[in-house]
Amino acid sequence: MGMERLTTGLLLRLGVLFTAVCVCIHVYLETSWRAAPAPLTLGHPTLSGQTRGQQSRAKQVSAEPQKQDRSLKRRISYVRTLKKDRKKDEDKEDPSPACCQPARLHRKAPRWHIDLEPWASESHSLEDEAKRFLNYITTPQVSCASLAKGDITQEGTEGAWAACLDPKYSLTHRIHSKHCRVYSFGLGVDDRSLERSLAGTGCEVHCFDPSLKQPHLQQDEMWLHRLSVDWRDPNPAIVAQRQYASTKKLATILNDFGHRQVDLLKADMESAEWKILENMILEGVLDSVGQLLLELHLHWAGFEVGGDDPSVVRYWFSLLKELERANFHLFHVHSDPAKPHLFLHKNVLNASSAYTLSWVKTEWKS
Repeated sequence: MGMERLTTGLLLRLGVLFTAVCVCIHVYLETSWRAAPAPLTLGHPTLSGQTRGQQSRAKQVSAEPQKQDRSLKRRISYVRTLKKDRKKDEDKEDPSPACCQPARLHRKAPRWHIDLEPWASESHSLEDEAKRFLNYITTPQVSCASLAKGDITQEGTEGAWAACLDPKYSLTHRIHSKHCRVYSFGLGVDDRSLERSLAGTGCEVHCFDPSLKQPHLQQDEMWLHRLSVDWRDPNPAIVAQRQYASTKKLATILNDFGHRQVDLLKADMESAEWKILENMILEGVLDSVGQLLLELHLHWAGFEVGGDDPSVVRYWFSLLKELERANFHLFHVHSDPAKPHLFLHKNVLNASSAYTLSWVKTEWKS
């Protein structure tokens, strides 16, 4: 029994001693392996572990910008490739060359005043201004082979209003295609024989008269509207106090009615024609008109037209020259012999106080 205990204790001690020896050998071998020099390479000196670590870190730092540059180049080339592919796709979809891009629509810049013509003479005299003006309104600029006129008046004279039906202008073609539209502005009872004649040909005729009792009325194949044209839109505060607005600018009327163009515009506005004409010129509304029939009143300056007499006539002449620049040309002139011969309250060159003029747009795009 005592011998067995002795043998067991000895074996345990030998096992512990053997384990300790094995651990020491393992530690020694591990230490000697880490401290062993790296194998020599031909032509290169050996580096310590610290030097190798610094060099590897430097290589990593220098390699990072290169990687970023390479990735940036790849992205740039990718974007360029996309742009090239898109351009190729656009060229396939649109075969037109790059030099022939579709024309863009340019809107006219708003104008605030008309361009006044130079004085007729250095003296700025009324007689010189009146002579130039009267010569201008009594000299037709183009001829019209066929005129549509109003009925014979009660005095036996021919009607003052005339429209041009010459085939070289567009009104005849618009009548044949049933797309003719006529606007007529007047106050009270007026001669509407020309309107009835055009309505009989199939034209869509709108007569505007603020004295009507009903807002809209259809009569004699024409539409009658309780409305008139002005050079300004009504004040909203005043409109709120009324049941309806009796006057509007031509641009507003066209917009409200949904009309893009008018083949013939007739207006007898009892001395408001100058400011109305100025508004239509400044707003570019005359681009939507094919023929313009207008009665001019010369016995006074007109509503809201100021200045001395020579300046007034110069202003009148400048307005009509604006019409000419808009491709309107005078083809018919009529003066009523029954009207008094007054020109700005004077008898100047035996001029009549009222003239009815008709212009046609020679480059009317219908």
